Amino acid sequence: MGRQVILITGASSGFGAMTARALATAGHCVYAGILDPTGRGKTAVEDAARFAGDWKVDLRTVELDVLQDTQVGAAVNRIIAEQGQIDVVIHNAGHMCFGPAEAFTPEQLAALYDVNVLSTQRLNRAALPHMRKRGQGLVVWVSSSSTRGGTPPFLGPYFAAKAAMDALAISYAGELTRWGIETTIIVPGAFTKGTNHFRDAGAPADQAVALAYMDGPYKGVKEKALAGLAALEPADADPQSVARAIEAVVDTPRGKRPFRVHVDPAQDGAEIVNGVADRMRAELLRRIGLEDLLHIAAPKPSASP
Repeated sequence: MGRQVILITGASSGFGAMTARALATAGHCVYAGILDPTGRGKTAVEDAARFAGDWKVDLRTVELDVLQDTQVGAAVNRIIAEQGQIDVVIHNAGHMCFGPAEAFTPEQLAALYDVNVLSTQRLNRAALPHMRKRGQGLVVWVSSSSTRGGTPPFLGPYFAAKAAMDALAISYAGELTRWGIETTIIVPGAFTKGTNHFRDAGAPADQAVALAYMDGPYKGVKEKALAGLAALEPADADPQSVARAIEAVVDTPRGKRPFRVHVDPAQDGAEIVNGVADRMRAELLRRIGLEDLLHIAAPKPSASP
């Protein structure tokens, strides 16, 4: 596919940082979205600059708070001004929470939905007009096996937000193919080592309710759930495999990219359930005469290479 211009959200650490480095090393121009680059994200900016210098790759950082319309728009405008195009958008920003669902306030659920779902809408509305004009592009959504696989307790609000994002990705997929824009949904499993996903998880605001669960009939469930998830993860499970999967999708020729890719060492069942659901989606589109929405349209003659 050659060099592509890529914007990835939530690239300060974890899957985002790993993916940004993998794609830059593969020869792409990567803009890593960093929250608060002069404050809490300063170290991430410095690390990215050091990596770019050491490896002689085109890895850049851009200030990107996915909760702020103005910053999202400014990031997209900067990239287009500097590169003339955006080829790939990767929706990676997200946040996890852990605790009894009842103990989270409605405001906490709304904030979680904002980070995991509404952030993708902000970026899509900023980047898609450019991609539609060019008649090509790729949108990658980093989902979660929790949307369709095994669902341990005390992760309900996070699971709900990720399920909403996954559903939105599916709808977008059919609405973008006639514009020549592809969609791939990456589905990581529960990597308990190598990322800060669980360590940085948010806690419920209503501690009285949380304690009623934790010190009551659900005493010990948190520890057992986390230990059980860790035990399911093979010793050689590598979170870098998520970055490699995204890199492989980006480097796959246009029109050949997979709709969904699972990266789940624990095999929690999401791949089986998603396989059925995605097949039913395709079958319904055929039955209502919209089979063409399963495949991207040919690029416009005037589209940039």
